Amino acid sequence: MNTENLKSTLRTWETGRKLFLEFFDNYSLDQLNKVPDGFNNNLIWNIGHVIVAQQALIYLQSGLDGYLPSQLYKLYKPGTKPAKPVTQEEANELKKLLIDLVNKTTDDLDQGLFKTYKERMTGTGFYLSSLEDAFEFNNYHEGLHLGYMKSIEKFV
Repeated sequence: MNTENLKSTLRTWETGRKLFLEFFDNYSLDQLNKVPDGFNNNLIWNIGHVIVAQQALIYLQSGLDGYLPSQLYKLYKPGTKPAKPVTQEEANELKKLLIDLVNKTTDDLDQGLFKTYKERMTGTGFYLSSLEDAFEFNNYHEGLHLGYMKSIEKFV
């Protein structure tokens, strides 16, 4: 795999993650935790979900463990919704992970850590046959959730 081909995709991912960070600056913990009427989740759940989804798409599908405890996967995997309000400590950890994981993933790519990728079909019908496909889909997925958050923020 040529990581040069991924540089643009990685820059897009990092830019998107910085947009997620802005929610921590613009909203209180109560607002981040609020599930508005008509919605199934909240701002902070969407942030946790994109973190978990990236680790699953990129690391787990590559046969690697990634950097998250299993508890985070349980809280934010597809099909979940907020079980309880996120504490300030948990919010701080999610905020840190947003950019730390971009840096760790980029470093792992540079180190040649990703050797294989297990092909898969996403729940929405996207076929991912390579790590490159997974990174491109990840950006699409994170963009969707950023859009959901833009809708939610109107009601918090």
